[in-house]
Amino acid sequence: MVQFNIQPDSEIPASTQLLGQICFAIASGQLTPGHRLPSTRQLAMQTGLHRNTISKVYERLEALGLVEAQVGSGIYVRALEQEPLHPPEPSPLSLAEQVEVHLEELLHQGYSLAEVRDALLLATTKRLHASSQVWVTVPQHDLGAGEIMVQELQKALSAPIELVFLEELESVLTTRQAATIVTVRFFASQAEAILKTYKPEQANPTAFRIVPIDIYSYSKELELVKTLPEGSRLGLVSLSSETLGLAEVIIYSLRGDSIYLLTAQCHDKARLRAMIRQARTIICDQVSYQTVKAAIAADAEQLIRPPQVIGCESYIDPHSIELLKRELGLEP
Repeated sequence: MVQFNIQPDSEIPASTQLLGQICFAIASGQLTPGHRLPSTRQLAMQTGLHRNTISKVYERLEALGLVEAQVGSGIYVRALEQEPLHPPEPSPLSLAEQVEVHLEELLHQGYSLAEVRDALLLATTKRLHASSQVWVTVPQHDLGAGEIMVQELQKALSAPIELVFLEELESVLTTRQAATIVTVRFFASQAEAILKTYKPEQANPTAFRIVPIDIYSYSKELELVKTLPEGSRLGLVSLSSETLGLAEVIIYSLRGDSIYLLTAQCHDKARLRAMIRQARTIICDQVSYQTVKAAIAADAEQLIRPPQVIGCESYIDPHSIELLKRELGLEP
């Protein structure tokens, strides 16, 4: 069970702390689609927050499209219409045998052999067509996260990746006929809603698919944060301002004011230089790593003790990348 930590004396409002932690748990796959969130009573006992505060957080999560309320049952992490592949379960049957089993089931349901053949051919053709182009979509205000995802996917897939802002997605759809649209769960419901409203002309059939991915769990980095001595100066560097904001909420929820936290986007040279002179430890994304190291080297003569720099493994969860490869037909 995911544990949520609230620092009551933090400058960050308790509701913001809880919202950020739940969003992160969903985006990193710690809370999977269909997972039931604790009741307001349970979460109140765990966090010490008032049930009304928790109810408002749940309402905000529902407005973001991350959860859905089921009357008389509870609040559940929302399952998207097009979820990515799950790790394959070992099967005693060969592929040919599995095809035979499913074919028999469809024939028993009343479909003809020709109908099954045509449906399978259409589905596989659309999948292959969609995989010919890969887009990353994020809101325009989170350009940094989009750029990180593009760089990581280009490296992992050895293919060109196009960045399309959510605000421009609908207009771009009208100019293309196929694409696989990749985004993190924060924004998947918005992309899904746009795709639902898009109605191409029947004469121009399209093949668009949304593949939501999980972000890296940062478990190693968070364990390090927990062990930092009281009064430590910790720096966070990322290309994404949204990632920095969320990280700040998570870390304050864990440590409150027991450590001094500094943040900077990697292209902000003034803030980065100030951080290097103050922080003892700096955690950064892979895209920012070389920039941070270069800034330390350039200021080496002014530093009594250069900070330790820790580059995060990735922004996208490695398991999600492997699943995406299968979705795109890149893995045998």
